[in-house]
Amino acid sequence: MRPRGPVAARPLCGAALAAALLLLPTAAPAVAGPARAVPAADGKRQELPPMPSALDAGTVECTAASREKAGKQDWSRQRLDLARVHQHGTGAGTTVALIDTGVRAAAAGLGDRVTAQGAAGDDCVGHGTFLAGLIVGEGWGATRLPGVAPGAKLLALRGTDQHGAADAALVARAVRDATAAGADVIAVGVALPKRDQGLTAAVAEAIDAGAVVVAAATPDPPNANATRETPTRVYWPAGEPGVLSVADMLPSGARPDDALPTGGVDLAAPGAGVVSGGPRGTGHYLGAGASVAAAYTAGTAALVRAARPDDTPEEIVHRLTATAYPADIPQLDAYAAVTTVLGDADAPARAETAGQPVTVRDTASADRATDRATVFVLLGAAGVVAVLWAVVAVPRGRARGWRPADTGGD
Repeated sequence: MRPRGPVAARPLCGAALAAALLLLPTAAPAVAGPARAVPAADGKRQELPPMPSALDAGTVECTAASREKAGKQDWSRQRLDLARVHQHGTGAGTTVALIDTGVRAAAAGLGDRVTAQGAAGDDCVGHGTFLAGLIVGEGWGATRLPGVAPGAKLLALRGTDQHGAADAALVARAVRDATAAGADVIAVGVALPKRDQGLTAAVAEAIDAGAVVVAAATPDPPNANATRETPTRVYWPAGEPGVLSVADMLPSGARPDDALPTGGVDLAAPGAGVVSGGPRGTGHYLGAGASVAAAYTAGTAALVRAARPDDTPEEIVHRLTATAYPADIPQLDAYAAVTTVLGDADAPARAETAGQPVTVRDTASADRATDRATVFVLLGAAGVVAVLWAVVAVPRGRARGWRPADTGGD
């Protein structure tokens, strides 16, 4: 209603101001929490030899033993907060099958937790043994660099030739062997550029049998220029339905510059400047790549399976993604995955739907309710002002005989 004069305008302005003040608490924007500090990449600054993911086909010698030992914790274990994670479980009672270049069971820091089938007991490259330390290693030396699930057992299987070249038939056979052995988690450290029918069937059978399948989203790049020549593509078995696809990340949360481009990634985990052991000697190496990230994630899956033995693979995959740090690619949070209580509204989502667009919630009903609340607040504030005006102005008007107030102009 349009105001009739200056006296009426002031109450209406007051009503509007009162209504605005009442509405401020509900209209204020949400404030994000404090940013989480990311430790420095201490592992990168340590003078340690690199662990290769494969050797040149013509190479005769295997990866040499490292003469260097890590002098401090690397950033990846700090980021995953493993010291606190291990207060809630170590993965005891679970078995992780690792499909890579093999694992030397007697390697430093692995104790008696590794079983290797056939040729998988010979690890010339050393990469599989390096990953095994990240999954079930107990650590050794002054720095004590443990794996994520040091209480779990590890079944070593080979998905490559002796030099580390991945082969679809070998990977498929290894997945079937892991399923037959009753593995709780299957970690695939290799990635193939083409889909293979036999591997697809083997992965589906493993998931149906109750195994959580975790795979590297991409191969470990052979050199820094790989991304300039390689188009974006999906790699396998990471692209199979139900498989948890994991990419590597830097301490900043970004993917490395030399990471191969891909899509459909479910999780990111530490994958640069990571320290672990090898098949020979007691020294340490630096490793990098999506295979490293997949190993950390597989170890976390073992922790979850040990804590929640009745969960299905889909439920465990959902827990790992739902409890991750929010980012363009959710970042693995091992502690949250083990300790968080998910509500009933967090229905398990199948891994193959993770790459689909996010559905925007329909807020039309809530908006209409907000509009009604605004009207009620305005009317209520106007009513309060009207009562105050009646209490003050009516007695004065009656005392003047309802004559206009003397403005002093006569």
